[in-house]
Amino acid sequence: MTNEETSRQVAQLLHAAADAINQAADKVAQIAEMEKNKEVKANRNEQSPQLTLEGVRKVAADKSRQGFTDEVRSLIQKHGANNLSGVDAAQYSALLKELEVLGHAE
Repeated sequence: MTNEETSRQVAQLLHAAADAINQAADKVAQIAEMEKNKEVKANRNEQSPQLTLEGVRKVAADKSRQGFTDEVRSLIQKHGANNLSGVDAAQYSALLKELEVLGHAE
């Protein structure tokens, strides 16, 4: 085998090695991105406190004190209840959003 043939083979092997390293680097980057996404989702879940009746009641009472008693009552009825404790917990988020906009100019 001549020096030229040996050099070509070494060059081919180096190219193959470089390709393998690039593929490995891409895979590591993908894994790192997936881990980052998991952490972001976990942080989002930790930052989203569970809504409670007491939390919604506080906002509703505050809006009522601001003079929106009829509107608060209408929103509670819109969510299928005659009083706040009758509202399904699954509705708390939507009800809270509607309560929070009371009194804001549209």
